[in-house]
Amino acid sequence: SLLTGSLTPTMHCGIHQTPPPKLGWAPLFPPLPPSKHLPCHTHCLFLQTPPLCLSSVSWACGIQSSNSSSDDLFTSPPSPPPPPRTYKPCFVCQDKSSGYHYGVSACEGCKGFFRRSVQKNMVYTCHRDRNCIINKITRNRCQYCRLQRCFAVGMSKESVRNDRNNRRKGKKEAVKMTVMETYELTAELGLIVEKICRAHKDTFPSLCQLGKYTTASSSDHRIQLDLGLWDKFSELANKCIIKVVEFAKRVPGFTGLTIADQITLLKAACLDILILRICTRYTPDKDTMTFSDGLTLTRTQIHNAGFGPLTDQVFTFAGQLLPLEMDETESGLLSAICLVSGDRQDLEEPSKVEVLQEPLLEALKIYSRKRRPSMPLMFPKALMKITDLRSISAKGAERVVTLRMEIPGSMPPLIEEMLEDLQNLEKQQKSVTIQHMHNSSTFSL
Repeated sequence: SLLTGSLTPTMHCGIHQTPPPKLGWAPLFPPLPPSKHLPCHTHCLFLQTPPLCLSSVSWACGIQSSNSSSDDLFTSPPSPPPPPRTYKPCFVCQDKSSGYHYGVSACEGCKGFFRRSVQKNMVYTCHRDRNCIINKITRNRCQYCRLQRCFAVGMSKESVRNDRNNRRKGKKEAVKMTVMETYELTAELGLIVEKICRAHKDTFPSLCQLGKYTTASSSDHRIQLDLGLWDKFSELANKCIIKVVEFAKRVPGFTGLTIADQITLLKAACLDILILRICTRYTPDKDTMTFSDGLTLTRTQIHNAGFGPLTDQVFTFAGQLLPLEMDETESGLLSAICLVSGDRQDLEEPSKVEVLQEPLLEALKIYSRKRRPSMPLMFPKALMKITDLRSISAKGAERVVTLRMEIPGSMPPLIEEMLEDLQNLEKQQKSVTIQHMHNSSTFSL
């Protein structure tokens, strides 16, 4: 009845005949959506509906005369291709988005940056005020602020892990090998760990190896500076710096860098390593720290020895290290990672430094996970301490200014050289921050 009016039955040679339909009848059947198709049995039933009389001779002749088939008559006009899907601009840098990645609309650049940062547990540092403008032009200037921006707009660490797991799905043997690699050091990494551990022990005796001794000097209350304690502290600090230099020379690959880069890395990381070392000799029940010759000072005495307003921040950091329960190997590896950081300013070959750091990161990850199989978060927590160390070192640069005015003479040359470099770095960072703020205000106008 659907075709009534377009096909009129006729009589030919005594046979009830239906003429072939006109070519224009096909649009009566609207095209199916691209994602839906009739099942095969439905298509066959549809071809056998009585009004079309597909079994009649005249109908068959009509089809043959048009040199077509019944399937051709039911072929719908090709559907237009769906319009290309559009996405909101990248939530991180406002560049053109390639889709939804790790929970938000993002470009390929920010997608890859976030994935690498999470998978490699990267630790970045902002050399300005931790509030850099992130757009498609400036996004590569500050990795720290770019990563913070990724988290702020909703990118998910868990999505990166799930994405990585999905790629491995169905490859049971590969997964088994990955698990083995996660908890077992390769021969090459094992050698690196052995060298770092030996270098650390040779240049920094453990607390149990030291014969502790104390002093009653200015132990009752805080004063600006105890000159007797300062003299002792500066003498010990000078020796400790020499030990840090010895340690650095034994880090695999360090002496293969240019002399300029070795000096840059040493000056930038020396205070980080010194603070990390003294904080591993913290005794919480007595609230004391022990220096390399066994001298054990209280919090008040360390304040009076020259730490001043930096004291409480150092002791807080020492307390935060306790739950990690790092052994000497982990302390040595973390010190080496602090030293070999490719994001330090004024490096001649930062890419070479990054190459040296990668096996150190991998070694610490595998060693810490093997040592604590049920505590996989210890590795990223340990890496986060590098950020805290750098923050304390920056405060140390500010302390230099007031300390010079408090001591009667000059500082030991080695300490002076190290602290002067830190102070210059602090000035440079503040200068860059001021310039950045000026540029931002000019741009907004």
